[in-house]
Amino acid sequence: MEKQQSKIDEALAQYRLDLDDTQVKEAVRNIIATKVAENDTAEVKRFLMGSVELTTLKTTDSEESVMAFTERVNQFEADYPDLPHVATICVYPCFARVVSQTLEVEGVEVACVSGSFPSSQARMEVKVAETALAVQDGATEIDIVMPVGKFLAGDLEGASEDIQEMKQACGEVPMKVILETGCLKTARNIKTASILAMYSGADYIKTSTGKLEPAATPEAAYVMCQAIREYYDRTGIQIGFKPAGGLNTVMDALIYYTIVKEVLGPQWLTNRWFRLGTSRLANLLLSELTGQETKFF
Repeated sequence: MEKQQSKIDEALAQYRLDLDDTQVKEAVRNIIATKVAENDTAEVKRFLMGSVELTTLKTTDSEESVMAFTERVNQFEADYPDLPHVATICVYPCFARVVSQTLEVEGVEVACVSGSFPSSQARMEVKVAETALAVQDGATEIDIVMPVGKFLAGDLEGASEDIQEMKQACGEVPMKVILETGCLKTARNIKTASILAMYSGADYIKTSTGKLEPAATPEAAYVMCQAIREYYDRTGIQIGFKPAGGLNTVMDALIYYTIVKEVLGPQWLTNRWFRLGTSRLANLLLSELTGQETKFF
């Protein structure tokens, strides 16, 4: 156990973690003030449409409602052949089979939030079983929540082991690790959690569950993208980024796009490496692209 702890310490020691929250806010303010306007174009909005993870995570979800939700994605390709379809449909694990059997559009992933979402508070056997069953039922991506309680208690070894075990349960299916940045509070914690998640096997890091406030913030995104950049420069491993929760306007999406563009560069500006977790943004982007208010999804 001690050996694993020292490996984690050694991994974290390679990165600059002593970030200043005020400096982060100033850097983000500067990016928003000087760079966002140039990205406010139809071309960028088309790209953002194709990066949306269309999400339904409601208590009232049912097989019927999720099937209808998926059918809208099928219909979208027929109704809007000149626009990119969404990247992903994101649902609870019990609906993986419904989505995978209903979905007809090539290139749309089936993502499931798993591992006792949104709290991650369950026995590991339960979290592993839920994840393995989701993959068996057709999930092509898995979103888990980092064990935030362990992380904040200083049990970095335990947090890392949990993520590694969940990665094993995913097999070949890409895994996103949700940091729940609103609970982490500081830039230092967010940077540390980002490195820890990537070191432990994350294929993407994601800001938030959308179930707690604050959810995604530009400041958290900036720190996470810095961590992804440094991790890539050090290891050569490219990790994806997904802001989620609180994406209420097209301008929110443009801000996250701009942060990714400025910090990570064009290599991340594909719908494989940059995703937007949201249930409302697709209609807003569609309305702007078509020039009329549209509630398709």
